Amino acid sequence: MLIIYKILFVGVIFILAVTITYVLLNQWLPTALDKRMSTLFAPKPFPEVQAITSPLSKPIKRWIEPLASAAMNAETWLTSPLRIRFSNAGLNNPNVVAIYFASKTLLTFSLPLLFLMASLVVSWDVNLLTLFAVLLTSSAIGYYLPTAVLSHLVQRRQSELFHSFPDALDLLRVCVEAGLGLDAAVERVGREIQIESEALAQEFSLLGLELRAGAARSDALRNLALRIGLEDIDALVSMLIQADRFGTSVAESLKVHSESLRTKRRLVAEEAAAKLPVKILMPLIFCVFPALLTVLLGPAIINISQILLPKLAAP
Repeated sequence: MLIIYKILFVGVIFILAVTITYVLLNQWLPTALDKRMSTLFAPKPFPEVQAITSPLSKPIKRWIEPLASAAMNAETWLTSPLRIRFSNAGLNNPNVVAIYFASKTLLTFSLPLLFLMASLVVSWDVNLLTLFAVLLTSSAIGYYLPTAVLSHLVQRRQSELFHSFPDALDLLRVCVEAGLGLDAAVERVGREIQIESEALAQEFSLLGLELRAGAARSDALRNLALRIGLEDIDALVSMLIQADRFGTSVAESLKVHSESLRTKRRLVAEEAAAKLPVKILMPLIFCVFPALLTVLLGPAIINISQILLPKLAAP
C-alpha cells in the first residue's frame, strides 16, 4: 500500500508540474502577432544581435522582478564581476539578470520545501538535526545551482571561441592583405564565420556595430576581449592596438597570433590525449576487469567446485 501511495504522489507531482509549465508558457511566450509587430516596428540590421537583445514579455517581468530583488543588490551590480560573466556566457539580454537572481531565490526555498513534502509523504523517520542538515544542504544546492550552470555556459562558449578563432584570424589576414580596412574586414569575417561558429559571429557583429557607432578602435577591441574573457584574445587585442598605434603590419601580426593559437590548440589536444589513459584506469579496474575475470574464470571455478571439491571432501 505504501508503494501505491508513493507512485500516486510522484504521478500527482508530475501532472502538477506539467500543468503549471504549460500554463506559464502560454502566458509568457509572445504570440505570433507580437512577433510580427516587433519585426515591423523594430527592424535590426544584424539578426544574431536582435536574438540576444529581444525583450521578454511583460508578465514575466512582473513576476520575476520581486524575486530577483531578494537576491540582487542593485547598488553593487554595476561594478559586479558577474556582469562580465554574463557577457562571457553570451547572455547579453538585460532580463537574464532578473531570471538568474529569481531562479536563485526560487531554488533556495523550493528545493527544501519539496524535500520536506517528500519526507512527510514517505514517512521518513529521522531526527531533527539530520532533517535540518538535509534541508540546509538542499537550500545551498538550490542557491549555487544557477552559478554552476552559468560557469558551464561560460566554459562551453570560451572553448568554442578558442577553437574557432584561428580560422577567423586567417580570414581577417586574407581580407586585410586584399586591401580591406580592419573595420570592413571584421564585418565581412563576422558574416562568413557564422557557418562555423555562431558565438564568434555574434562577437564580431557586436564589434562591427561598436566601430560603426563611432567608438574608438582600441576601446572596441578591449570590449571584445572583455566579453570573451580569454587570455589569448587579450594578447591579440594588445597586439592589434600596438600595430594600429605604431603603424606596423596588421596582417603580419594576425598571422603570428594565428599560428600561436593553433600551436596552443594542438598542445591542449595533446594534453587531453595524455590524460586519457589515467582517466580510463578506474573504469577498467572496477567495471571491465571484473566482468572479464568472471567470463574467463567463472566456468573453471564452477568445474572445480563440481569435480574436485566433492573428491577432496570424500573420506
